[in-house]
Amino acid sequence: MTKEQLTERLQQGPLILDGATGSNLMLAGMPRGVSTELWVLEHRQALIDLQRAYVAAGSQVVYAPTFQANRVSMPEADIPSLIPSLVAISREAVGGQVLVAGDVSTTGRMAPLGPVTYDELVECYMEVITALKRAGVDYIAAETLMTVEEATAILDAANAVTDLPVVVSMTIEADGGLLFGGNIFDACEQLEAMGAAAVGINCAVGPNQLTSIIRTLRERISVPLIAKPNAGMPEINDQGVAVYSMGPEEFAQHMVALRDVGASILGGCCGTSPDYIRAMCQRL
Repeated sequence: MTKEQLTERLQQGPLILDGATGSNLMLAGMPRGVSTELWVLEHRQALIDLQRAYVAAGSQVVYAPTFQANRVSMPEADIPSLIPSLVAISREAVGGQVLVAGDVSTTGRMAPLGPVTYDELVECYMEVITALKRAGVDYIAAETLMTVEEATAILDAANAVTDLPVVVSMTIEADGGLLFGGNIFDACEQLEAMGAAAVGINCAVGPNQLTSIIRTLRERISVPLIAKPNAGMPEINDQGVAVYSMGPEEFAQHMVALRDVGASILGGCCGTSPDYIRAMCQRL
């Protein structure tokens, strides 16, 4: 897929993403604290069942389970061979029915948060994106990023090794602030200028907290906007499990509002499931 093809697809209507992966795999038996990527390799059917459920619910894109598949987060892994194996599971799950995005995320280790320099991070992401391209993903989805520097490192890496579209979503506070300084509005302008095919927000907040932020972004940004929020705000129960405040119908209602103020790439993050995507699709 090219950036132009992604733009043409969005002219047909909203692009529907999948929902949460990790929390649903835990329901399928994945223990807490393990590497999702390595667990999926040993329990591939759990991911296949989940992603097929998302497709049946209306998802037009699933994210390959490559969220932490990079040499900084997984130093013992053979990243060039791990990534194709993980992408192959998603491709088997959807059978060509929907797009498969290569998922790239934060390492949380770039200076000053950790010892990794900007140039080292760019090299890390070049390896990841090269492997994703060879594995046949349709586009690159950089998500749950906490600093604009992480996002620009991914775009610099992608610009060096591929012409696949890169969409970037960041994690924010309810007021639009980034977790480690700056704000989503200035960040998205910078990322658009660097060539991001779409920009926006995922995780951290519920859809009810994003309406004014998406509206303001639409006034400042010309590329498509992503909204992939959590199912409301969580509370931790007696078992230490996050329980999210919104059910599928309430979530879907707020997602329609986000579509109406300018978001055109829509999905769910923590606390969502195929039921949430189904309810959203029924309302859109």
